[in-house]
Amino acid sequence: MAIARAIAKRPDVMLCDEPTGALDAETGRLVLKTLIDVNREVGTTTAVITHNAVIAGIANRVLRMTSGRIVETRRNVKRVSVGELSW
Repeated sequence: MAIARAIAKRPDVMLCDEPTGALDAETGRLVLKTLIDVNREVGTTTAVITHNAVIAGIANRVLRMTSGRIVETRRNVKRVSVGELSW
């Protein structure tokens, strides 16, 4: 419900902390697809914070943090579709 409320406001930036954390894989993929669609259609910049490294495959840019510091920044040359994710 929180994601729906955030999307309804058409924000410029959305920060999503573990949006798939308590979800089964099918529902998690649905949430991620929705975030991608909002990014594409509304232009919302979306930051997804997660411990699930698999999700990084759908991102344009990936920042990896250790002890509160960014230790790696990379762009995904070949992004995967949400349907290709498995966890």
